[in-house]
Amino acid sequence: MTAPTAIVIGSGFGGLAAAIRLSCKGYRVQVLEKLDAPGGRASVFRQDGFTFDAGPTIITAPQLLEELWSLCGRQMADDITLKPMEPFYRLRFDDGSWFDYSGDDETMRREIARFNPADLPGYERFIEAAEQACRLGFDELGGVPFNSLSDLAAAIPSLIRMKAWQSLYSLVASHISDPKLRIVFSFHPLLIGGNPFSVTRVYALINTLERRWGVHWAMGGTGALIAGLVKLLAERGVDVRCNAPVTRIHVERGRATGVTLENGETIPADLVISNGDAAWTYRHLIDARHRRHWTDRRIDSRKYSMSLFVWYFGTDRRWEDVPHHMIMLGPRYRELLDDMFRKLKLADDFSLYLHRPSASDPGVAPDGCDAFYVLAPVPHLGSGTDWPAEAERYRERIQSMLESTVLPGLGKHLVTSRVMTPQDFHDRLWSHRGAAFGMEPVLTQSAWFRPHNQSEDVENLYMVGAGTHPGAGVPGVLMSARAMAAGMPDVD
Repeated sequence: MTAPTAIVIGSGFGGLAAAIRLSCKGYRVQVLEKLDAPGGRASVFRQDGFTFDAGPTIITAPQLLEELWSLCGRQMADDITLKPMEPFYRLRFDDGSWFDYSGDDETMRREIARFNPADLPGYERFIEAAEQACRLGFDELGGVPFNSLSDLAAAIPSLIRMKAWQSLYSLVASHISDPKLRIVFSFHPLLIGGNPFSVTRVYALINTLERRWGVHWAMGGTGALIAGLVKLLAERGVDVRCNAPVTRIHVERGRATGVTLENGETIPADLVISNGDAAWTYRHLIDARHRRHWTDRRIDSRKYSMSLFVWYFGTDRRWEDVPHHMIMLGPRYRELLDDMFRKLKLADDFSLYLHRPSASDPGVAPDGCDAFYVLAPVPHLGSGTDWPAEAERYRERIQSMLESTVLPGLGKHLVTSRVMTPQDFHDRLWSHRGAAFGMEPVLTQSAWFRPHNQSEDVENLYMVGAGTHPGAGVPGVLMSARAMAAGMPDVD
């Protein structure tokens, strides 16, 4: 009982990974979760016989998960079955045409040639740039904690070689001329809360991550991965305590010393690791007198990612022609993103991500039924949208679009339904401004400029998750836990 104690706030992928890594280093760990079940943004809704993953649905770079099982002397395959997706996604354009985005090189070339054969050489050049971005940005810099200016200084040569000041869309447009293909190869940052016209071209690395290791589905849903990580912790004697929202982080002489729960209970600790939203953690859990860097003014001056409107629904029939992952693009691309990120305007049109997990995993729905969620990126709460009043109207508009395109007759077959809005991201997940991915991942809010894994303000306070370095997405969140733990000594 002489080992130092660590409290982890939140049980998303970042919090559970941090707890496993600290436990394996010899720390006594307790995980505190606000919700009634583990998972955070990756929690699960079960309703009327259907299983809905609340958040992430795509698993790339699975070796980052396998590493956690390995640390515990286990193999992930004993607990989790990952199913490769082929194609990765279908991108459906507003005119009804589509592009099947694949991990197979020949398939990709055929798809590109259907739209514009002249863009095949440009595709080759883009692939080379994406591989360089992955080598320098993911392999070399992804695990660097960026806790000091020296970390930033050491990374500058790589950032220069990658021309990191250019946007991803500008990189794609410099190699590919077809407007639809430019969308195909630039949409990826939207999966982690970034505007392709604003984020650094370093995010071309996502393309390489998918080609290297594929896109996978965890059988049983993403929640099966959360359950597997919780099981690893239980085997190590680490408790995940739910219905335990933390409302204050104690700071004494500049050092984190424990937390207070919503019920008034105080729990001491030697280390505190927050898997909560970084901006919310600083703004609401730490007294302003302890924050010389992350002041209220600095927090409010940052740019934040978009939020999400998500409709989860189940049907009493199946749509076999709808793939597992489909991105349904509206009539506007750049203009819609401008409304969303810069003008903070809820537009009349939208683009959608339609997720049909029962295409690959019938167990998430009753026999003969389909489980879906459809996600619309929308502005964060800075838009002023009254979501309690607007939500049902917005859902009906989405249903109308689905009925007129890929799910005809949907309304007659709905058997269960629920929605999540930006207000839920704020109220349920304690996300600043209801942003779904924390601070927007532009260059000036990335790496050293993002909230550090080791707090700039409070000693023995650490950050993991989407809001800190290296950013959102399951691989980024898992790497944040690796970066957080890298400098911590093993406990004898």
